[in-house]
Amino acid sequence: MIVADPKPFAEIKGYIEKYEKILIVGCGTCVTVCLAGGEAEVQMLASGMRIAFGKDGIRKTILEDTVQRQCDEEFVIPVLDRVREEGIDAVVTLACGVGANFLADRLGNVPVFPGVDTTHYGAAAENGVWSEMCAGCGKCIVAYTGGICPIARCSKHLLNGPCGGSSNGRCEVKPATTACVWQLIYDRMKNLGRLDELANLLPAKDWRTASDGGVRRTVREHLYGLK
Repeated sequence: MIVADPKPFAEIKGYIEKYEKILIVGCGTCVTVCLAGGEAEVQMLASGMRIAFGKDGIRKTILEDTVQRQCDEEFVIPVLDRVREEGIDAVVTLACGVGANFLADRLGNVPVFPGVDTTHYGAAAENGVWSEMCAGCGKCIVAYTGGICPIARCSKHLLNGPCGGSSNGRCEVKPATTACVWQLIYDRMKNLGRLDELANLLPAKDWRTASDGGVRRTVREHLYGLK
């Protein structure tokens, strides 16, 4: 899933200081799971903003909403309608960067401000901890590395490792929290009986699959008859 961290309260407050009627919108999927932008976080941020501006002697209307997803038209239409019908001056979205872009594209002259920082694609490693597992590079290579991604999980993004700095199975960059991914790959390939395959060096990464010189776009022509 997409993982995000809440932006500093003061930073968000600075975004909306000159606006009178603000809508804070949460997203019910990824950012809800990672406790950054769901309904509960919307309520806490809205309450905090009311208190903070109240202490400053500034009167503002802080409204709240949460939709299932902010990256699909069908779910954001009620938000778009509400913004226009209620005369909302600005929107703070607690969705990932995709949601922020998606709303901004559709709201015209109503500004959209991010309430979170999108950090990575991750999985729940334990309660309250999400670890990066994928970099969205556009050309998955984990078939050759035992299902473990060295691009996302190696601090140096090495395709043929380990580096000379790893020690006792730990990454030299963050040894306290990060395992050397190439140690994990070695152990996994050994358990699979495929250790000999690591002798086949992977070629340098073709990063054109991560950025083709423009905005990447995916079309499923066979499903929707689109071109």
